[in-house]
Amino acid sequence: MSNCCARSYERFFGERTARRDARRYRRKGLDPTAQRLVDEVAARGVTGASVLEVGGGVGAIELELLKRGAARATNVELSHGYEHEARALLAEAGVEERIERRHGDFVAAEAALDQADVVVMHRVVCCYPDPEALVGLGAAHARHLLALSFPRDTWWIRLGSRVVNVFFRAVGWIESYVHSPARILAAAQARGLTPVHDHSGRLWRTAVLERE
Repeated sequence: MSNCCARSYERFFGERTARRDARRYRRKGLDPTAQRLVDEVAARGVTGASVLEVGGGVGAIELELLKRGAARATNVELSHGYEHEARALLAEAGVEERIERRHGDFVAAEAALDQADVVVMHRVVCCYPDPEALVGLGAAHARHLLALSFPRDTWWIRLGSRVVNVFFRAVGWIESYVHSPARILAAAQARGLTPVHDHSGRLWRTAVLERE
């Protein structure tokens, strides 16, 4: 990801977004799409597992997976804006020593990251222009499971994305991408993973792939 894109990401996903996300998590828990990912991962065994989340924001999914039995987690986040709220949530849960937070572009930094039993990419593929690179490297880091959520590929979601991107470009924010699900899943399957869950909601599609 270019420096320009990274700065746009910082502006869009800043401290205000972090405060909103942390407040919502404290009050209501995970959003339905994230909850589905956690449930599907936990159903396939997460006790003692290591978790790597790409673009994990304030870290709510990691906290929930730790509650389900995961041993530790690493969050790789491009925006610094989440750090204060994320650290507060870690302290409230008493798991500061079990979750490591790293800053940077996962694709650029992946060589320095260890594999994990579970890799999670929740609503992050739609923020990245190259799904083969992002999902392929995520799959390569997954010893057991890769859990994804991304926009459904429908004409009205593609149209909405194009309209929103016109505004986003005008104000210097990030662009969103509605990648073909076939491209996304193929990138993971090319790294030896097999789909074991696929669900389409109104806006978001979730998928879990497993390494045999």
